[in-house]
Amino acid sequence: MRQGITGEQSRLLTSWLGEFSMAGLLLASPGYECPARRHAVGEGFIIKASTTSHHIHREIAAHAAGFERLDGRVPALRHASAEAGILVTEFLPGIMVEGTPAEDDQEAYRQAGALLARIHRPAGASSTYATALTAKTRAWMDRAHGLLPESQLDSFEQALDAQRPGVVQLVATHGDYQPRNWLQDNGQIKVWANQLGDAAFEQTGRATVERGLSGT
Repeated sequence: MRQGITGEQSRLLTSWLGEFSMAGLLLASPGYECPARRHAVGEGFIIKASTTSHHIHREIAAHAAGFERLDGRVPALRHASAEAGILVTEFLPGIMVEGTPAEDDQEAYRQAGALLARIHRPAGASSTYATALTAKTRAWMDRAHGLLPESQLDSFEQALDAQRPGVVQLVATHGDYQPRNWLQDNGQIKVWANQLGDAAFEQTGRATVERGLSGT
């Protein structure tokens, strides 16, 4: 059994890729990610596998919805099993933008913004998202006692009490959109969704709900 891969995940990888080798571990937790190369044709892939992380399920769902006109700019999904907690995408060539001159280049941000605008797309409606977000916010507030003035926490509590969570429209987004998750390849910016466990493409109503909570 390969490091960090369960028996079922290994079986699936072999059925999908045939003979392959792993080039190295990128992240051990919460998702296991590594580059892999299929020997027969020399293709490169990224493998993400975890039996505990919910991010893989989100990423599989986002890829299933498709990313129109983004071929070569986001990793293309090749294989996935939500039940086994594993997915395989094509390898995107390039270097991480963070820590390079591109991180201070306005053109890099223009391209990244244009990509994000194309990633954002309607993803249906939810009657439970706003309620769940409100509950999550309350849980974080409970942990903030002693860290924030009680008067400020009381103000937040009153704002939450005034909310009447209802149906919100969801949009597809990216959970960690910043230079460490962008690649630069000969001046072209790409989105590296597989670098961090919390960087998977996810379907959320974050923008819509935050506007509702702020009253704008």
